Amino acid sequence: MSNPLLNNTDLPAFDQITSEHIEPAIDQILAENRAAIAQRLEQGGPFTWDNFAEPMDAMGDRLDRAWSPVSHLNAVVNSPELRVAYEACLPKLSDYATELGQNEALFRAYEAIHQGDGGGDEFATLSGERRKVIENTLRDFRLSGVDLPAEDKARYKALKSELSQLTTKFANNVLDATNAWSLTLTDRNRLAGLPESALGMFRQTAERENQDEDKGGWRISLAAPSFIAVMTYAEDRDLRAMVYHAFVTRASEVGPHAREWDNGPLMERILAIRHELAGLLGFTNYAERSLATKMADSPAQVLEFLNNLAEQAAPRARQELDELAAFARDAGGPDALKPWDLAFYGERLRQARFDISQEQLKPYFPADRVVAGLFEVVNRLFGIRVTERDGITTWHPDVRFYEIHDRDGELRGQFYLDLSARQHKRGGAWMADCVQRRRRADGSLQIPVAFLTCNFTPPVGDEPPLLTHDEVTTLFHEFGHGLHHMLTKVETSGVSGINGVAWDAVELPSQFLENWCWVREALDLFARHHQTGEALPQTLFENMQAARQFQSGMQTVRQLEFSLFDLILHQEYDPATGARVQETLDRIRRQVAVLHPPEYNRFQNGFSHIFAGGYAAGYYSYKWAEVLSADAFSRFEEDGVFNERTGTDFLVHILERGGSEDPMTLFKAFRGREPSIEPLLRQHGILTDR
Repeated sequence: MSNPLLNNTDLPAFDQITSEHIEPAIDQILAENRAAIAQRLEQGGPFTWDNFAEPMDAMGDRLDRAWSPVSHLNAVVNSPELRVAYEACLPKLSDYATELGQNEALFRAYEAIHQGDGGGDEFATLSGERRKVIENTLRDFRLSGVDLPAEDKARYKALKSELSQLTTKFANNVLDATNAWSLTLTDRNRLAGLPESALGMFRQTAERENQDEDKGGWRISLAAPSFIAVMTYAEDRDLRAMVYHAFVTRASEVGPHAREWDNGPLMERILAIRHELAGLLGFTNYAERSLATKMADSPAQVLEFLNNLAEQAAPRARQELDELAAFARDAGGPDALKPWDLAFYGERLRQARFDISQEQLKPYFPADRVVAGLFEVVNRLFGIRVTERDGITTWHPDVRFYEIHDRDGELRGQFYLDLSARQHKRGGAWMADCVQRRRRADGSLQIPVAFLTCNFTPPVGDEPPLLTHDEVTTLFHEFGHGLHHMLTKVETSGVSGINGVAWDAVELPSQFLENWCWVREALDLFARHHQTGEALPQTLFENMQAARQFQSGMQTVRQLEFSLFDLILHQEYDPATGARVQETLDRIRRQVAVLHPPEYNRFQNGFSHIFAGGYAAGYYSYKWAEVLSADAFSRFEEDGVFNERTGTDFLVHILERGGSEDPMTLFKAFRGREPSIEPLLRQHGILTDR
């Protein structure tokens, strides 16, 4: 039987891929790529785009198309067999990437294209996007250690391979620790305050997992919908404290499964490796190395940005906490708030002050209608049409597949949509590329394909899945990433879609699209009661708008805490003293936090963004890009939220250009000037118009 991962001409055959296919396919592709590269380099020059760079791109694309479905399956249907096969390939892929990055003959071939050694000034005749690919490639060679002596190259390769395995182990530990904990209650009184939707979810989980079938029971887990429901609504303070403790000690030495999945030693080693890698490349620390490919100029610039924002947000955050504490005391609550009280009393204060709650809004956001409304919003903004396509094999019956066509009827992209939380699925929400847009050597165009994944509350019984407004915002956010990937018109994969986009600018389209979750004209397209069809009442909309800035100061300083911790942890790492993870986090909290967590809190042990994802010394990117997105949306506020010309400008200057140009150049082309922080401060209520 043929290996489905070696067929790179169509969509992944998810109904055929098994764990046995993975390692043989990757081994074969890597071997064939190595042989083809060696043969081409032996032939010698002249090296041109057509006879060298394009074939190299095609080889990379073949590998990506085999690995992307494997990586995705590991995240959404994780199993022991799949995990073993996935992890067996990680060092092989890491070694291959390092080999290419340190191959001096390969580097000289790209330099030859850059210098026009093929005769004439070929580089000057290449398209702007192809020139950008060559320039980025030469930069990345240097960042991979191509100039290092042989001994340092070997050390670099070994470190990269080890790092790949450690970051995967970190993510696995978080997933395993999350799945391992649950609490089944049979006393309904302990669940007082929880809405029926949450109780139905807990009951359904208990039945599905065969927990106390004879007694009934409600099963609480650490999956996001379950955890958030308990923190927000459970009147039993001891229950909130118990679930909070289990959540914030996951994958740590003090958790319910102490040391079984402890990420503490992994963090130490990950930070040590990153520091050593940065030093090999001539950087003082990993923060400098991280920013070498980002929009920000230096760690000092980022720190100034974060500290300035903290200085402006902290007074509001302290005022908000004082108000919440007073409200809790007046409501018969504790004299001193604890972290497991914040969401509970915050929701009650929100209801008291604005007469609004997430539960009130949920009936107006049935998932299918929200998805259809999202598609209508982007149709009005960018002139694109999204249609569902049947008959496509997926990894789960709930997954759906869609196609995007533009005003001219041209197919621009395709995507899989996987909305609900379930066991063996990594938490969070994300967009990942399945296929990249590129012009093949035969002249045909490869259409981009995306994976869009969320972990929303699953449907309960016969009721349709209903989303909170926060979940609606998350869906819009991830679809913004998807549009960036799928609407690109760049035809060179190295800079098409999100490829080659500076990491601190990549959140611009995603955060930008969130704004339409707060716009009446947009909500009228989909916010209707799932039973009556009634549109979202104006009073609810006005209360929702009034509550938008609720506790925005506290939320801002929380994000700044994460960002400063990440950057300083990587900037100040000292091999002589070790990572000092907890010490650094405590110091940052003293600087910006308004409520300090208990000593047992091990938030960092589950901080996958920086220890298992792409945000190492780059978590600040969320706030950096939020400045861009708020300022970009301010033009729509000026011109009209569905202004066709403005939407077209955003499409042309931001979404279609991918990483082919400097992000500041693209932003200024859209906005007409450099970004201003004022729209963001106004959006959060930190700065008011005078």
